[in-house]
Amino acid sequence: MLRAGRPAHGWVNVPPTRASTFVFETVQAWRETRKRRETERLNSYGARGTDSTYALEDAVVELEAGHRAGFFPTGQAAIAVTLMAFLKPGDHLLMTDSAYEPVRRFCRDQLGQLGVEVTYYKPDGSDVQGKIRHNTKVIYVECPGSLVYEMLDLRAICDIARAHNCWTIADNTWGSGWLYQPLVLGADVSILAATKYLGGHSDVMMGIAVANEKAWPQLQTAVVDYGQTVSGDDAYLISRGIRTLPARMAMHAESAQRVMQWLGSRPEIVHVFNPSLPEDPGHQLWKRDCAGINGLITIELSPVYDACQMESFIDALQLFGLGASWGGFESLVIPANMAAARSLSDWSCRGQIVRLHIGLEETEDLIADLAQALDQLH
Repeated sequence: MLRAGRPAHGWVNVPPTRASTFVFETVQAWRETRKRRETERLNSYGARGTDSTYALEDAVVELEAGHRAGFFPTGQAAIAVTLMAFLKPGDHLLMTDSAYEPVRRFCRDQLGQLGVEVTYYKPDGSDVQGKIRHNTKVIYVECPGSLVYEMLDLRAICDIARAHNCWTIADNTWGSGWLYQPLVLGADVSILAATKYLGGHSDVMMGIAVANEKAWPQLQTAVVDYGQTVSGDDAYLISRGIRTLPARMAMHAESAQRVMQWLGSRPEIVHVFNPSLPEDPGHQLWKRDCAGINGLITIELSPVYDACQMESFIDALQLFGLGASWGGFESLVIPANMAAARSLSDWSCRGQIVRLHIGLEETEDLIADLAQALDQLH
């Protein structure tokens, strides 16, 4: 990734291109460019691409082993526009029950009123075959799933999709192309919230959808029609973040493994969620399809602790910031409401759920911070 998306000679990093209007010498050149830009990358107008976005596209296409990529102001925008690209009124969408919660709201409040039917399937994908309908057009995957990281057999899901002439769209923010490659496993579109690990510094918002050759024309049309683009400065920041992605991921993973080992020894915690753990139901799929882990860990507190005690534990943390998102250099924590995040499983008898993002601080300091906060539960 150190050299992805950069020219063979010249600037080591493509400088930010701040541009909107591109002028032509003749009407013929203007017309030819407008015709050719539907299948080629040409300078024609800022929203259609600049040196900055083309360089970033080269990098993420290499990262995801895709064909072309579209850019969006946020990850949620990437998901929404991609779904709209492949669905129309009367179509049926199969949505994973482990999807990012704003996606569930989009399905309910936007797709629902547009006449798109949505059915949720189990996070492990075991019931997908039985929920396919004659009008099913898209199977949407998030693997590992949000909050508790359920794995599914994406290869098998993609085989089912192809057999029924469906598109497979995957949220790949967890793997970010480095740990997991949905397109290699058979998906048609892989979506990343570049806000997270690709940026890596919590200072830029962006969503990216990387498509295979078959899916690209349909996705590209939606990107253009919905007016989706990003600035040259933001494209530059994500390109710069990708340069250190392998090193940062390795640091997140090493620290997360040590923290998980320590968390497993604490009596206040009854379960640690992470697919790299041998006892995790998706461990074998994780070993087969993933190249490692990131910094995300979720814990279940003993049922003896109520919501107020869980919140006191979070408030007592000093190095973990309480905030949305993850994937930056800093450690973060949020409470997770699994009853709201899942509709096909019952979490009512489980303990309080807390999601941690293990950042790049000293591991010993993070463990000490967790220890003092857990001690306060007593």
